[in-house]
Amino acid sequence: MPNKTAKTAAKATVSKAPASKVAPKPLTSKPVALTPKSAAKPPVVLKAAAKPVAAAKPVVAAPRVEEPKKVLTQRQGFKTNEFVVYPAHGVGQILAIEEQEIAGARLELFVINFMKDKMTLRVPTAKVANVGMRKLSEPALVKRALETLKGRARVKRTMWSRRAQEYEAKINSGDIVAIAEVVRDLYRSDSQPEQSYSERQLYEAALDRLSREIAVVQHSTETEAVKEIEGQLAKSPRRGAKTETEAGEADADADGDDAAVADEAA
Repeated sequence: MPNKTAKTAAKATVSKAPASKVAPKPLTSKPVALTPKSAAKPPVVLKAAAKPVAAAKPVVAAPRVEEPKKVLTQRQGFKTNEFVVYPAHGVGQILAIEEQEIAGARLELFVINFMKDKMTLRVPTAKVANVGMRKLSEPALVKRALETLKGRARVKRTMWSRRAQEYEAKINSGDIVAIAEVVRDLYRSDSQPEQSYSERQLYEAALDRLSREIAVVQHSTETEAVKEIEGQLAKSPRRGAKTETEAGEADADADGDDAAVADEAA
């Protein structure tokens, strides 16, 4: 009996030994439980991916709001079917406002018709101020121009070529009062000597510009406007035959012109 008990005790000790050897294995499996730390990495990746979305927010199409303001300032208040004064050609009418592509650039243009000259002109809206295009004169300014016609003619004692340049500059200035001054200074009544060819040309150009604008402002015809202008000119104090002094001045001017021509020929 004692031997059996010893054998069973030995078996028990033998069976306990492997059990103790297996027990430490769970300790080796604990270090493997590092996966939770790697699971925390995806939030860092998500934060980095969110940065491009935040960078796209500042893109805003703000300049579109300024476009209508530019158009209004460029047109200077001019409208379709409105009569305007273009200094180099006189009174015209805006038929349309159109856009054209010129040299790769998009331009807005005024289409202006000059009926009497049978001419159509296209002017960029951005160049209106540079060319001097303006609206029709107010009735008060037209009245002032008509009053100018009744004044005394002012003829400078200079060579005709220089005076002719000054007259042309006044006609092309677009100033209705300055144009009236040219008409007043170059007008000749029936009792006065006839004008030279160049004088007649300048006088008719100034008379045409002045009568057109007066006719449009007063809603009358050009013929009626010319009659009104000539009626005002007849009231000028210096109308009639030339005096001896004036005749002497005219001869002096003629001699000066002849001398200038001789110098140029030499």
